[in-house]
Amino acid sequence: MRSLYFFVIGAVAGGAAALLLAPKKGVDLRSDIREILIRKGIIKGVSEEEIVEQIVAEIQADHK
Repeated sequence: MRSLYFFVIGAVAGGAAALLLAPKKGVDLRSDIREILIRKGIIKGVSEEEIVEQIVAEIQADHK
């Protein structure tokens, strides 16, 4: 029972630390990643949905 208590305290502390130390919101981070991929020529300037579809297609092709 005592170990469960410490686990819960650790999970709460870890979650709080993650919220306090997170560098950016998810939307901002995805936008930054998209811009980097476009600059490096990895993807063309397309919407986020199309990027996700491209990535999913590549992952599926790799697992065949």
